[in-house]
Amino acid sequence: MDDLALSVRLARPSDAADLARIYIESWQDTYAGLLPNALLAAMSHKGQAARWQQTMRGPGAVLVAEDSHFGAVGLASLGPARDKGLGLDGEIYTLYVDPAFLGRGTGRTLLAASFGALTEKKYRSCIIWAHARNNACFFYEAMGGRRVGSRTTRIMGEETPEIAFGWKRLLVSDKVLRS
Repeated sequence: MDDLALSVRLARPSDAADLARIYIESWQDTYAGLLPNALLAAMSHKGQAARWQQTMRGPGAVLVAEDSHFGAVGLASLGPARDKGLGLDGEIYTLYVDPAFLGRGTGRTLLAASFGALTEKKYRSCIIWAHARNNACFFYEAMGGRRVGSRTTRIMGEETPEIAFGWKRLLVSDKVLRS
């Protein structure tokens, strides 16, 4: 496979359809067999595009990773930590890569850009919650995340185990986030 020519920028309202596509395809690829099939099948592009439009208007930030040939291939959203009890001030709420582009550096690039965006917003640390059986858990550990907590949530009535990965100090690369 060719190397990707990745850049990361703040998402614009015109990106909502691409964000919805990446989000849905990632969920259907990642969570098949882990989350209820009814949930995965019910995800609509129209509904997710509206959700991403709303998220972009919120207090956090939404980032899009794009390749010069393929367009949008990944997304991340971030802001203040929602779980204050773990002592980490920033949070990456979502980080998803188009399944066709896994293993090509998009996740690393998005994580570094997310750390940079959190640093620009004066956050000093970060937490990411992941489904306990998500393969991304290995990625977060490889990127320096430490297991700092666990919880069980409910999705469509089913118990869903989650693990928190934390970075007490944000590692910012030399990649520049462009607007």
